[in-house]
Amino acid sequence: MKRELTANDLEAAVLGGAILGGGGGGFIDAGMREAQLALQVGTPQLWSVDEFDPQDLSVTVALVGAPAAPFPFLQPRHHLRTLELLQRELPQGQRLAAINTNENGAQTTINGWFHSALSGLPVIDLACNGRAHPSSLMGALGLHTEPDYRSLQGYAGGASERYVEGVTSGRLAATSGVVRRASIDAGGLVAVARNPVTVEYAQNHGAPGAISFAIELGQRYLEGGMHAAARQLNGEIIATGTVRRYRCEQRDGLDVGLVELDDAAGTVLHFVNEYMVTEQQGKQVNRFPDLIMTFDENERPLVSAHVREGDRISVLHAQGSALQLSRTMFMPDLYQPLEQAIGRQFAPEQPFTSPPSATHRAVASAIGR
Repeated sequence: MKRELTANDLEAAVLGGAILGGGGGGFIDAGMREAQLALQVGTPQLWSVDEFDPQDLSVTVALVGAPAAPFPFLQPRHHLRTLELLQRELPQGQRLAAINTNENGAQTTINGWFHSALSGLPVIDLACNGRAHPSSLMGALGLHTEPDYRSLQGYAGGASERYVEGVTSGRLAATSGVVRRASIDAGGLVAVARNPVTVEYAQNHGAPGAISFAIELGQRYLEGGMHAAARQLNGEIIATGTVRRYRCEQRDGLDVGLVELDDAAGTVLHFVNEYMVTEQQGKQVNRFPDLIMTFDENERPLVSAHVREGDRISVLHAQGSALQLSRTMFMPDLYQPLEQAIGRQFAPEQPFTSPPSATHRAVASAIGR
């Protein structure tokens, strides 16, 4: 289905995305501003995957960096610049036909709206992952497992004295590292357009319907608050208390820290941008990619970077099975740096063992050369 994104979608998309951000995925106020601007300058289009030719080329648009960094600065022109930088590096005769976001979050669910409004390219109702995640590889559709895939990434961001832009190409882990370091130089955050793939590949390895999912969740939240959102996700509020201890530091362009409550269960949340692990009574009770999300005393979604000691907060938990997750959520190797960051083991016990088909591998290789 093809449809225009309207003001009626805006608040629901941002708030539903904020909940699915699981502590990361950007900030609500910034998401609202960016979505409003997109609607002011044009009419972004949202198309389902079946509206495209399977061989049409789509590019992932994303934000990379640490939300709590001291000098993050992004403007709409930075988002468009990433598309320009990437498009000019594509092989002759290849043109982008669509845009998709990397994840759901307050800002990331509306990734691509501004691009679409000005460029005319439609946004696919698809995310590389239906919840927010901390690493670029987790939002790369498993392309790091494709031996012949050559990543292409355009990035831009930062205030004038810190502004950086560029294009990097090569193996996915290496190019992602370049962009992560650029985000640090920019003051904490850059926009990126990366990893062109066919719509067929994105559909088979991503989370189709993720944007509509976030909008519907946001509508339920607007109707009934935090508890309605929990019911929509078949989840529950597992803790409410005052923040007794909060720690957050930037490491390699990520926010790493913990939130400790004064509740009877002694709830502790460990995060790397997103909440990774919940501990109660000193035992691990929930772990990523399950959704762990905090709300303030007014039931407003509260990202990990905005928690403060003395805040009264509640914690929502929903099983990963209630979410739209990509295959990267079941790749234990992608969890290793996150486990090291918080000193906890929480990777899935069973690795993802179903390799891409030969057809998908050929598609990825062809567009990556």
